[in-house]
Amino acid sequence: MSEAIKHVGGIALLRLKKPLSFYKEKYGSCFYAIQKMYLLLEKQHNRGQDGAGLASIKLDMEPGERYISRVRSNKPSPIQAIFTQINGRINEELELRPELLNDSEAQKKELPYLGEVYLGHVRYGTFGKNNIESVHPFLRQNNWMHRNLIVAGNFNLTNVKVLFDDLVRLGQHPKEMADTVTVMEKIGHFLDDEIENLYFELRDKEGLSKKDASPVIAERLDIGRILRRASKNWDGGFAMAGMLGHGDAFVFRDPAGIRPAFYYEDDEIVVVASERPVIQTALNVPFENIKELDPGKAIIIKKDGSVSFEQILEPLERKA
Repeated sequence: MSEAIKHVGGIALLRLKKPLSFYKEKYGSCFYAIQKMYLLLEKQHNRGQDGAGLASIKLDMEPGERYISRVRSNKPSPIQAIFTQINGRINEELELRPELLNDSEAQKKELPYLGEVYLGHVRYGTFGKNNIESVHPFLRQNNWMHRNLIVAGNFNLTNVKVLFDDLVRLGQHPKEMADTVTVMEKIGHFLDDEIENLYFELRDKEGLSKKDASPVIAERLDIGRILRRASKNWDGGFAMAGMLGHGDAFVFRDPAGIRPAFYYEDDEIVVVASERPVIQTALNVPFENIKELDPGKAIIIKKDGSVSFEQILEPLERKA
């Protein structure tokens, strides 16, 4: 029996297009993106008050340097709880190392949560218990940078059991039958498949070693194709957001337009959120400059900052 589609959650994805030093010089702080993420989530708190989470990615970090940070909370006032933790960690480091205060590159390297790509989520507990493991974003970890997958979504899929069985047929052993976990593992399966195919092609045709192939794989990854293969049997409403460890990001909307998604882009920033007025007020930009992501389409932001739109699933009758 299909699960009923419910009102659930809100997403916010933010990508900085400039180095952190640009925002420090123009806006007075390297923490510009963290401040904007707080506003984007706080102004969507009506969409979910059972949990909140934030993940960030630092671009171009060296091996051995931490490049993914994540914090989640299911406490009362979860948005305040995660940002209290973020600010507390940052302030603690700055107190210990005041020499970081005026060095944006050192701040990026040494301070947690300070990066260029962010994904946040607020949640209503409509699937399973409201425990911390159910709070987005979810993280699929790997030692290969581009195999790390971070996912958050505003959705309910009506055929989770079918998708779960698909994963089992692929040889996987999903740890639970929650829709987000099922979707993340489906994307992750085709991400792994795409990476493996690219590696063999680079090895056999261009003679690259695994180390040399790694940045080329990240550059050539076809996010649209991965999403097309992963979403073949998805049924229901969703606005699915994701980040890969090397810095690619995407938001993908269901073909019936059931779940909302809006975006704004200029030469400094790309933002996607569940509500248009949230972007308008958080970034102080004109209403008409904020666009709706079309049903069945994905906005794809590559590591180099380029933005493209791809039709992943054919649009259906609008049911927003």
